[in-house]
Amino acid sequence: QVQLVESGGGLVQPGGSLRLSCAASGTTFHINTMGWYRQTPGKQRELVATITSGGSANYADSVKGRFTISRDNAKNTVYLQMSGLKPEDTAVYYCNAVVLSISRSYWGQGTQVTVSS
Repeated sequence: QVQLVESGGGLVQPGGSLRLSCAASGTTFHINTMGWYRQTPGKQRELVATITSGGSANYADSVKGRFTISRDNAKNTVYLQMSGLKPEDTAVYYCNAVVLSISRSYWGQGTQVTVSS
């Protein structure tokens, strides 16, 4: 089992920055890809960014050049540095961890990010 706990959400003005963190605990040595997804009311959860255990990152087109995902394998933590935030980035952001060996995907409880003046 893997437990994920997100932190770092909040209210920020357009153009501002926030850094999200997600700490994994439990059977962390089996984790392959970690990532961030977001969801707004009435819409499906969408991919924001993912990163493999080797450090290869993938981004949604809507956040390329503004968001940076990183990972500290020693601390079992993944980060999402968000800059140039826009009102349309407002959402609940969820951390995800994939364990390929058992075909399991784990989710955190979510953290609210609100971009508003």
